[in-house]
Amino acid sequence: MAVFTEVTQAEAQALLSRLDLGTLSSLRGITAGIENTNYFVSSERGDYVLTVFERLSFEQLPFYLRLMQHLARKGVAVPDPQADATGEILHSIQGKPAAVVNRLRGGHQLAPDLFHCEQVGAGLARMHLAGQDFPLQQANLRGLAWWRETVPVVLPYLDAPQAELIGAELSFQNALAASAEVAELPRGPIHADLFRDNVMFDGLPGRERLSGFFDFYFAGVDSFLFDLSVCINDWCIDLASGRLDEQRAQAFVNAYESVRPLSGAEHRLLPGMLRAAALRFWISRLWDFHLPRDAALLKPHDPTHFERVLRARIAEPWHALKD
Repeated sequence: MAVFTEVTQAEAQALLSRLDLGTLSSLRGITAGIENTNYFVSSERGDYVLTVFERLSFEQLPFYLRLMQHLARKGVAVPDPQADATGEILHSIQGKPAAVVNRLRGGHQLAPDLFHCEQVGAGLARMHLAGQDFPLQQANLRGLAWWRETVPVVLPYLDAPQAELIGAELSFQNALAASAEVAELPRGPIHADLFRDNVMFDGLPGRERLSGFFDFYFAGVDSFLFDLSVCINDWCIDLASGRLDEQRAQAFVNAYESVRPLSGAEHRLLPGMLRAAALRFWISRLWDFHLPRDAALLKPHDPTHFERVLRARIAEPWHALKD
């Protein structure tokens, strides 16, 4: 992800030594993403990812790190935070919170087919079930309350049709969130950002197997349906137009339901929740694009992508078919 904090080799080595991970052999900044500072780190003990957290605090971070640790211990393929001799997994670099996790094998699948969607759908459901007994609580920090705060901030950068759309959709989502059905949706820890570039596959082309989910630093307690909707809006669309690929979407949902069947309310609310997921990322990309932070390596995403996705979800509501 973007490099906001320049970590020296000496600082990286000091942390590796504290974690008993051996001698540093390489340190390379990661350009993807825009929230935290990330480096690929290698030593004779293996390959890792070093993250320096730019927005999350020492008080907030135990939720994310302990959630990953919890899921890893349950057999879910996620990065496992590395502990020092005292068992501490939250560390510090230049006065900022930091963590080191093992690096997942393989690479991204940026042009997924049914085979990839089925694996991610089933994996997402397994993650939801595994997290149900996680004891820590933290709200989805990019949920409805954040949308309400942020829309007025980005509104001056929008043209009239965009402003009308974002205002109308926020009103729709306020009403939806106030409904009894939404309040009763199954909930628990969710990833909330499980895009194609936060999933790894390993193996020969055409035979790749899911090797794990990573980047849990938007996670929070929210409805599982919202997490599923975030995934569908990325894994199951035509990127150029934002339109849903219904075959991929159906495969994704079917695979999810093979592990955790959706309730009737979840099926009914799916079209509205797909809109919620599109709105969330349109708002955050507008914010990151128009109000960027300084960074050595920073590539903000195009916000108009999720404007197109939102318009497509409104124009063509989609329900997963039930057998």
